[in-house]
Amino acid sequence: MERFLKLKEMVFPRDIIVGHNAIEKIPDLCERLFEGKALVVEGKKTRKIAGEKVKNLLKGAKFDVSEITVTSSSNREVRKVQRAIEKEGINFVVGVGGGKIIDVSKLSSSRCRVPFLSVPTAGSHDGIASPMASIKDKNSPTSKKAISPMAIVADTNIIKKAPYRMLASGCADVISNLSALKDWELAHRLKNEEFSSYAASLSRTSAKLIMENADLIKTYTEEGVWLAVKGMIVSGVAMSVAGSSRPASGAEHMFSHALDMLAPGKALHGEQCGVGAIMMLYLHGEDWKEVRDILKEIGAPTNHKELGVPKKKIIDALVRAHSIRPERYTILGDGGLTKEAAKNIAKKTGVI
Repeated sequence: MERFLKLKEMVFPRDIIVGHNAIEKIPDLCERLFEGKALVVEGKKTRKIAGEKVKNLLKGAKFDVSEITVTSSSNREVRKVQRAIEKEGINFVVGVGGGKIIDVSKLSSSRCRVPFLSVPTAGSHDGIASPMASIKDKNSPTSKKAISPMAIVADTNIIKKAPYRMLASGCADVISNLSALKDWELAHRLKNEEFSSYAASLSRTSAKLIMENADLIKTYTEEGVWLAVKGMIVSGVAMSVAGSSRPASGAEHMFSHALDMLAPGKALHGEQCGVGAIMMLYLHGEDWKEVRDILKEIGAPTNHKELGVPKKKIIDALVRAHSIRPERYTILGDGGLTKEAAKNIAKKTGVI
């Protein structure tokens, strides 16, 4: 009888605390999960928003605490945090901030083999719970494998104080899973790529959760924030199950990364992915209009004007998108779109 030799490791968050004043639970949580010296990774703004509070809570629980400020999600900043972890004998990392802070904390702690606590101050994308980190390498963002946070503390009272645009962007990022899943299914059929129906189900559930509660999320109450963040966390867990970003990243993310190179700083990651999903679902022959309408209801961009990106950049990004991750098969195929096809798709969907 042939032996079954497949081996796969899946790492999930052990504790997830989401809700009003959840930050107050950090001392008890850390006493349960961690020991030794903590490094709080924060941004200049997030230090005032929650970083100081987290440090004081940890010190009150008798933890030895150091801090470091991160300014961007770059390899340079990752190496800076790694050096601090190694030099100061850090036992666990606490990332307090938005996507950039969480990504740098996640990758540096993973490389140093110390556990990581995710404390998001905004719900701008699903990276708060995923094992992937988006890091800029030579000015272009790349997705790097890290490890899932050991725990997540998402305080809806803090996240609600961030600009609503950030939450809408995070919702668009999760809704774009519907496009990523079609690409994954296509790669499975055409390229025999490994496919996880469980990871796909979680990813789809996270998108549907946000779509079905768009009216409540739009009110920007703590209940709406709770539902949105819940969707982002489930999406992150789907990536942990898959062992890659496949359940939440397809051609729409490749379009977004291309836009980052062609029109940097114009729009948020999730906003670009939402617009990308509209066009990629059109290519798949799926109900792109439903996604467009839900994005409108939530308040996320659905066209180039709302993104703040010129029409030409949209077309150029569509043409370039297939080359961003050539190893990842999507609806764009191996050769990508012609300029004429890209223009037609963008016009048909109202993106330009």
